[in-house]
Amino acid sequence: MAPELEKSTLARVKEGQRIFRYDTFGDEDFWGNTLKLHQAIAGEKLGGVGPGVSPKTALSVGLKVDAQALPRDLATGLKEGKINLDDPAATLALLKNNAVVGLTGFFDEQGQLTSMGIQCSLCHSTVDDSIAPGIGRRLDGWANRDLNVGAIIGLSPNLKAIADRLGIDVATVKKVLASWGPGKFDAELLQDGKGFRPDGKAAATLLPPAFGLAGINLHTWTGWGSVPYWNAYVANTQMRGKGTFYDPRLNNPEKYPIAVKTKDWNIRNNPDLITSKLPDLHLYQLVLTAPKPPTGSYDREAARRGEALFNGKATCASCHVPPLYNEPGWAMHTPGEMGIDGFQAYRSPTNRYRTAPLAGLWTHQKGGFYHDGRFATLLDVVNHYNALFRLKLTDQEKNDLVEFLKSI
Repeated sequence: MAPELEKSTLARVKEGQRIFRYDTFGDEDFWGNTLKLHQAIAGEKLGGVGPGVSPKTALSVGLKVDAQALPRDLATGLKEGKINLDDPAATLALLKNNAVVGLTGFFDEQGQLTSMGIQCSLCHSTVDDSIAPGIGRRLDGWANRDLNVGAIIGLSPNLKAIADRLGIDVATVKKVLASWGPGKFDAELLQDGKGFRPDGKAAATLLPPAFGLAGINLHTWTGWGSVPYWNAYVANTQMRGKGTFYDPRLNNPEKYPIAVKTKDWNIRNNPDLITSKLPDLHLYQLVLTAPKPPTGSYDREAARRGEALFNGKATCASCHVPPLYNEPGWAMHTPGEMGIDGFQAYRSPTNRYRTAPLAGLWTHQKGGFYHDGRFATLLDVVNHYNALFRLKLTDQEKNDLVEFLKSI
């Protein structure tokens, strides 16, 4: 690689990291000015409303603190237990230091919190807990399966903005948000208005990781589009940033009535604060490799046997092709091929489920497996395919497969 090209690439990766971690794309206009979430976080005593959100409360709903962003005295205070984690003022101090992963606070000259925005890293980063649970070094690309997005949005003083968009009342909005639980989000709700499955369960899906995407064609559980497509979709339609987004597949009044009503299928903002950032954001995501499992976290000998089964008798490699552990090309399957219902598949333009990449699977076992966590353990997944494809695996073989999956 030519030195000037290498320098340019490294600079772009660094810029992509900044965008991933800190860029709000102008979405503070929605989260702050419209929903007024910042007022609930500050609390009445600090110019907001209600009791406010203390660090203890923030950590309890899965928000993470970047220890490297903390001033030395604040980091020392946290280590020594000298910071009052029950005081919303401490949360504002963390926001002022840009230390709450995925959240940016905007303050006036008097130090009062006046607005707030969110970043990609809110859902797709966590920390290593090196200081305390929820406080440590950033782990970009990891799915934050502790994050209760619904509970956080539910704090907003002005949920009427979402209710009006969906054509329902605020009480129903709160019911839908409360149904999500930790590690889940519904990226289709604002397009099709489906808050629940036909069986009454939540329609939200598990947050996927944003690492290990190099060489992967389609993104998300149902393969709506490529990684840059999904970046544009989320930044514009979910984060509510100010950019440009176009997908005529959503201009379907039967399937996506909300998208048609709100014109979410053809978004145009001037100035556009998103589109120019998509290339570097994509580049950064592509260098986020899947982390290796910790030493001692799986049985090596069993994993060796499991790998042979994965590539042979269990036929896993027919779809999860090593070393991508995904299908090169169009990695999509019908619900029937997956042996599950089609509710989530039919909410997407593809009407299918994507073959999920398996690298780094050990990092996101919390919350279960498949798009909605319907299988609590890896053994449950193996049992599902054993029955579906009549593999006739023995109990030992099933366990060996599980150990291999943990080792990828």
